[in-house]
Amino acid sequence: MFASQRKEILLDRLRVEGRLVASDLAVEFDTSEDTIRRDLRELADAGLCQRVYGGAIPVPLAAADYARRQEIATPSKHRVAQACVGLIQPGSTVILDGGTTALEVARLLPRDLNVTVITHSPTIAVALVDHPAEVFILGGRLFKHSVVASGAAAAEAAAQVTADLFLMGVTGVRPDAGLTTGDVDEAAMKRALSRRAAQTWVMASEEKIGAASPFRVLGLDEVAGIVSDADPQNLVLAELERAGVDVRRA
Repeated sequence: MFASQRKEILLDRLRVEGRLVASDLAVEFDTSEDTIRRDLRELADAGLCQRVYGGAIPVPLAAADYARRQEIATPSKHRVAQACVGLIQPGSTVILDGGTTALEVARLLPRDLNVTVITHSPTIAVALVDHPAEVFILGGRLFKHSVVASGAAAAEAAAQVTADLFLMGVTGVRPDAGLTTGDVDEAAMKRALSRRAAQTWVMASEEKIGAASPFRVLGLDEVAGIVSDADPQNLVLAELERAGVDVRRA
């Protein structure tokens, strides 16, 4: 088998299984672990996976800038956003996180839906300027990577609100790592917002499932559930469901 063919198989396997173990792959392909490690190293150098001890996991999108993330998996984010809109009850108060999936939620909110939106994202607030919803924006230091307010001032502002629902974005969802993101202050802000809502649901488009970023936000047992459109054959999603996580299929 040519190296290029083997790498295509590895990427397909990674999308479905959410992780690659070099020793198992060496046996399966009847080749050396060094060969598999070289394949994974080259895939990682191309930005197609993230090397971890013993193998690889999907690459998290935390490093991509906001404009780039808007171009990634847009049909997937649209599906997840549509399902999240279905969680919003008329007359409720919703905390809407920053990020590109949350922006899609804002765009999809029906104009006849009576709702109050609290957000720390200027982008989300602007998207709702022409919507009849009541909008409250929390201030603080602007974290430009995700275009959200963060830091002590934002956390203090969050402590003054309460909501029925928090729609939270993350960059990674894994059974072993929990819910993760790429910035420590952003992770703290998400925790602060989650504490102010009766329920927290995670918006997890397909590229988030199986990925892991450096900073833990919450454990899987600290949220009501996850909304995802990942492939039904995705083994990481199946593992989450076996662990008792409520997974809503988008």
